[in-house]
Amino acid sequence: MMNRRLFVQGLSAATLAAKSMTSIAAMNVADPAAPAPVRLGIIGPGSRGKELIRNFLRVPGVTIVAAADVYPPRFQELNQLCGYTVASHSDYRTLVDRKDLDAIVVATPLSFHAEQVIAALESGHHVYGEKTMAFTVAEVNDVVKKVDAGKQIFQVGHQYRYAPWIQSAIDYVQRGEIGDVTHIYGYWHRNNDWRRPVPDPSLERLINWRLYNKFSLGLLAELGSHHIDIANWVFGETAHAAYATGSIAVYHDGRENDDNVQAVLSYSKGRRFVFSSLTDNAEVGNQLWIYGTKGSLNLTLEDAEFFYEPKRANRLPSKPGEKVKAITAGASYRPGGEMPYRGAGKRLDIPVTEDPTTTACRAFIECIRTGQKPVADAHIGMRSALSVITANQSLGARRELEVPAPV
Repeated sequence: MMNRRLFVQGLSAATLAAKSMTSIAAMNVADPAAPAPVRLGIIGPGSRGKELIRNFLRVPGVTIVAAADVYPPRFQELNQLCGYTVASHSDYRTLVDRKDLDAIVVATPLSFHAEQVIAALESGHHVYGEKTMAFTVAEVNDVVKKVDAGKQIFQVGHQYRYAPWIQSAIDYVQRGEIGDVTHIYGYWHRNNDWRRPVPDPSLERLINWRLYNKFSLGLLAELGSHHIDIANWVFGETAHAAYATGSIAVYHDGRENDDNVQAVLSYSKGRRFVFSSLTDNAEVGNQLWIYGTKGSLNLTLEDAEFFYEPKRANRLPSKPGEKVKAITAGASYRPGGEMPYRGAGKRLDIPVTEDPTTTACRAFIECIRTGQKPVADAHIGMRSALSVITANQSLGARRELEVPAPV
């Protein structure tokens, strides 16, 4: 993530990049004064939790004070990561009762998010909660109501909101760079079984919780929520309907959540977001294509590249008696007059100094210190969560379902 170079070829990105970065500008300017200390606790220092802590420790003034987990080996791993001994709790409720914490990070299995986020807010702490924000529609609404009723900072882990090249590219799109956006396609393809080593069979569901529907909504939640958030961002609204299908095609190992999922979310004006996630082929990787009437935008974890539609070479008669030159072509010719376009795209030149997760963590700490509202707040988290939950319900219902309106 640190070695990306983004070049501009025909796009003047400087002005727009500056505009898109205003919401996080303070995070990228060194403050000559010593930063106010921020003491963090974490509930769930597992794989994702440790990654968050690794990024929080890059922010000056941050100290990890305490952690809660039901799996003791994680405490030693966390101590090694921090370089000092972190207070350990086997029950998250004793952690949220601590008075020496400024904020709490929630990085547990999805089914526990709402309960623990609300407990942390009720105890007076600021909260960084991993996506997806909650497990059910009722829980989503409960979290939003609790956040709105209080004064604490709550940020959800949609770190793509903090990627400067994504910010700038979407700003271009919303200013009409590729015309009217009609479709967005998101891909998250991998080639691994999504499993982690289990030292004892009794720990299977504790460690591989993402594979079981009691704890996780599967690929749609753990991966698709990021792309759904971007679709909501581009379209400027929440989907009104969702349909999804999936299966266990490869890994017949006792898992309950599908190893491949495809979903279609419907927005106003006939617009669509289409998502595909595979775990047995990584060729396409993790990327989005945003299609407009004048061009397309390809977003990846490293860059943003625009492609533009060529002018139509052939068209139907627009006036009575007008003739159009006929073309004789083979099966590769596409009806409508357009031949496949393979020209080079135009990349945005956006300076990138750190991983978006680091920027998101830095932004959360800055919000605590300044009181400003997070970019990825509870309402952003709610909109993607509602679509994730509904699409996952559609997997079982085998039909399109209406997405509940945001509260």
